[in-house]
Amino acid sequence: MAELEHRNPRQQLSEAGLQAKKSFGQNFLTDPNICAKIAALACPDRGTVVEIGAGLGALTAPLLERADRVIAIERDRDLVPCLRERFADPLAAGRLEVCEADAKSFDYADRFQTAIQPRVLTGNLPYQITGPLLERAVSVADEIERAVFMVQLEVAERVAAQPGNKVYGGLSVFVQAAFEARRAFVVKRTAFHPQPNVDSAVIELVARRPAVAEETPLFRALVKAAFAARRKTLRNAWRGVAEEHLVEAAQAATIDLDRRGETLDVTEFARMEKALLRLRGGA
Repeated sequence: MAELEHRNPRQQLSEAGLQAKKSFGQNFLTDPNICAKIAALACPDRGTVVEIGAGLGALTAPLLERADRVIAIERDRDLVPCLRERFADPLAAGRLEVCEADAKSFDYADRFQTAIQPRVLTGNLPYQITGPLLERAVSVADEIERAVFMVQLEVAERVAAQPGNKVYGGLSVFVQAAFEARRAFVVKRTAFHPQPNVDSAVIELVARRPAVAEETPLFRALVKAAFAARRKTLRNAWRGVAEEHLVEAAQAATIDLDRRGETLDVTEFARMEKALLRLRGGA
């Protein structure tokens, strides 16, 4: 396995008679040092790792060195045989499971229920489906201890942004309701084959116990309305969501309605939701 860790993805694809598929958003990591850094963040204490988009196994290899068990998800049926051939020994030993599946619909909760702890999600996420995959991570936050993802740099900055930052928005709130989020490090576009048009970054998401808020329809509506028109005060932005109890709920949640949505942190959105639910008789 050590020899394969340092092979160039371009060479691996050529030997297999394959090419990177634009339709799948395939950009393969070529730097083994970056793969090792991601694996170290994902697996500080061994456990079970589900890797999204295993590709040619560049990240799978260092994950196997650190985790008790790796479940590698790969949608591309042409790459699955490459993974199984490359990691035949860990497969035979039961330490690796290669799943030909779509990461957007994979049953993560089922895999994690009986998994060795700590339980981790990781992967180099395709740019065009980063949003849905972050949503899936949030949906299983209570089943895992952490998630470590490679994403587009702009997305990483939005996920980790704090109130008042110009890129702080709905994505920041929804992810931070379930995780403590930070941008770990930047990865230049030259570290991939084929080379994308933008730089990337690795984000580390540590699950909150308990979560600050659940992504209920009311919570989502409050967040979306707050950021739909960033120049509006909350008094105007929330009028369509909670006009009947707006002032009373804001007082109970100690939120000044003359503020703008971009100044509220996750806990304040959660307080507003709970106040509205109580006034509506729903809690």
